[in-house]
Amino acid sequence: MSLTNRALWTIDRNLGRDLSLAGIAEACGVSRHHLAHTFREVAGRPVMDYVRGRRLSDAAKALAGGAGDILDLALESGYASHEAFSRAFRAQFGATPEAIRRRGSTQGLVLAEPMIAPSRTAPPLPPPRIEAAGEILAAGLGQRCAFEDGPTITGLWRRFGPRFGEVGNRVQPIPIGVVADPDDEGRFAYLAAAEVRDFFGVPSDFERLRIPSRDYAVFAHDDHVSTIRQTYGAIWNEWLPDNGKTLAEAPTIERHMPTFDTRTGYGGLEIWIPLG
Repeated sequence: MSLTNRALWTIDRNLGRDLSLAGIAEACGVSRHHLAHTFREVAGRPVMDYVRGRRLSDAAKALAGGAGDILDLALESGYASHEAFSRAFRAQFGATPEAIRRRGSTQGLVLAEPMIAPSRTAPPLPPPRIEAAGEILAAGLGQRCAFEDGPTITGLWRRFGPRFGEVGNRVQPIPIGVVADPDDEGRFAYLAAAEVRDFFGVPSDFERLRIPSRDYAVFAHDDHVSTIRQTYGAIWNEWLPDNGKTLAEAPTIERHMPTFDTRTGYGGLEIWIPLG
């Protein structure tokens, strides 16, 4: 069973209990960082968004069936008050809990039903090399993104490219991308950056990130850069669990190859996956 389907099973089996991203990840034997990446990529929505959708959908069915006390239903759905539950319910369905109870039907509501992650053919992954890296210092332009925000990341690189030469003390003549700090809603920090020896030659408006030393599984992505999500999905959902590895709570690094062509998106890059 894939990691995403293990998470889906855990959620639906425990929907009436306290659920958090960290708790679901622990039940699946992976880090919250690993689960956040994988679930959003494969299921198409953040973990806790799916949990809320499932709980509110079950609540809608109960209301349509004549459930009496909305506060009890709110508490069962993980909300501390009638007001918080009603806000979330209306945001999800465009109607109040009272309206659905009066209507006695969920017709017209888009309910979140239990799902099974679709099987799909993963791109062939050549065996990675395992590499120990010392501390990495990165400096550049950053932005919080969602996993599907390819155009946002492309725009970030477009802004950073002309300023790469402003960075002093560069370790490599080629920039790196850094993926870090995913949250419960499936967003993460992306940094288009230069790897530097120290931060003294860095423009004042650049973000600075110090990445501790650790081991990485290094994967080659030789296809067009626009297909990189497929490679990530295969790594997170299949290679890591199949090989008994876990994604550490640490940044992932994208290193462009010397042959990478910014005009065409071809030329290849490496994905450095931090191992727990």
